[in-house]
Amino acid sequence: MADIGAYLKKHTEALVKDVGIEAACDITGKSKATLGRYYSDNAEHCDRFMPVDAVARLEKAASYPHVTSALADLKNITLSYDGRNTDTPRTGGVNSDVIALSQRFAMLMTEYQAAIEDGIITMNEAKRLLKETSLLQQVLIEMKLHLEEESVS
Repeated sequence: MADIGAYLKKHTEALVKDVGIEAACDITGKSKATLGRYYSDNAEHCDRFMPVDAVARLEKAASYPHVTSALADLKNITLSYDGRNTDTPRTGGVNSDVIALSQRFAMLMTEYQAAIEDGIITMNEAKRLLKETSLLQQVLIEMKLHLEEESVS
């Protein structure tokens, strides 16, 4: 359970930082200190997690559903998005997605090469690799949606 808790806390922190701490306070009605406790790795806060309604509100404002994605990962579930929850239409198409995919993959490989240069992947390097992996995943989701749209048309 400790590993799951740490995993969820890291994604909770990513969610709060994605939205911004001040905005997260406004959206959830929680203080900075309370939000910080939800992703703190201190032993005194190990059993404290953000309420699901607060996660839902923050993920609506976030660029990516960090906690929902983490929960899906824990169950080996792949998430798929559709356009019903967004106010802005998706632009581009499969061709632009392929270009974005190759660019994002190149960024991931660049980060990986820099990380393994000395034979040790530090915490900061791992965080950068995780960020690039998440961004690559977002491009793949967009590509999947474009392919689904084209297959229906």
